[in-house]
Amino acid sequence: MRRYFASALLAAASAVPTTVHAQTQAGDWLIRARAILVSPTETSGEVSGFPGSGVGVTDSVMPEVDFTYMATNHIGAELILATTKHKATGRGSLATIDTVASTWVLPPTLTLQYHLNPAGKVRPYLGGGVNYTIFYSEDASDQLESALGRTRIRMSDSVGYALQAGLDVDIGPRTFLNLDVKYLDIDTTARLTTGAGTNRVRVSIDPIVVGVGIGMRF
Repeated sequence: MRRYFASALLAAASAVPTTVHAQTQAGDWLIRARAILVSPTETSGEVSGFPGSGVGVTDSVMPEVDFTYMATNHIGAELILATTKHKATGRGSLATIDTVASTWVLPPTLTLQYHLNPAGKVRPYLGGGVNYTIFYSEDASDQLESALGRTRIRMSDSVGYALQAGLDVDIGPRTFLNLDVKYLDIDTTARLTTGAGTNRVRVSIDPIVVGVGIGMRF
């Protein structure tokens, strides 16, 4: 009877679901989907030919996907993929031009992370790495072309560093919420080519990227 009773208790205990947190370990893949706010902290030089001028860069909200491979329980490598659209606004002597141009930005970023508490339910991490930023589909605004005539804009690609801090919080055995903040070093030179010649402006965009999303461990 005792043996039967003990077996019944063991069977009942095994039938009760237990909460298993999604601890990270070597060999895991972490895939996250985030909504990100890209907020430039830009500074710019003068637009050549326009003394006292400058440009600003608007914020953008877009979806983002990232992939992290855990080389050890604590060390992971993350690749971030997202593209955002921004407008350049006139400043100083160009302040009357609300929108100078628009461009799409693709900044694939690779960071090496240290996960502080891989076995915990709440898992903070710090990272650092590199971003290569591509500008594409640049387009001069109607306002700018009204002032300068037909204008062709090209923006140079950028290579810079990336800094990162984040937090994963379990909501299931393999799923977790994620909060992530990055700083990206992005510098570009914009060339504005018109019938009268070429104007240039150097812009340090240097955005802070704040992301909130959900992830899964595989």
